Amino acid sequence: MTDAEREALLDALRAEYGAVYAYGVIAAYASSERGRLVAESTAAHRARRDATIDALTAGGATVPPPDAAYTMPFPVNDPIPAAQLAATVESDTAVAWRSVVERGDSESIRRMGVDALTESAVRLATWQSILGTNPPTTPFPGKA
Repeated sequence: MTDAEREALLDALRAEYGAVYAYGVIAAYASSERGRLVAESTAAHRARRDATIDALTAGGATVPPPDAAYTMPFPVNDPIPAAQLAATVESDTAVAWRSVVERGDSESIRRMGVDALTESAVRLATWQSILGTNPPTTPFPGKA
């Protein structure tokens, strides 16, 4: 694993740690009909977090623990800001995973980045559709 790959994966891991935490907040305020989507998104971010930890460990990197708490970018106190937070989380993770794709030298790291970027982009489109964003997709997901 190159230094650039390691740093990109560490950035992605930090994004995934934040996503798992944020989905706890989202779950508390999301509308009841979004329960399954929130649960699936949470599980996906946990799985991606675990796979990233495994990749870093296999590459000989020291894996930092998650922070004890994370500050949300805006107050979340009802279903609309909860959905907005979910869209923000997916946008942030897409940015992190796009960086993995761009900085990855090995096929396996780039593939991991492409898969994670794709998953984040699909979830982002879902949340943006729920929020009424038109169009719900962006031409280049993960572009800051």
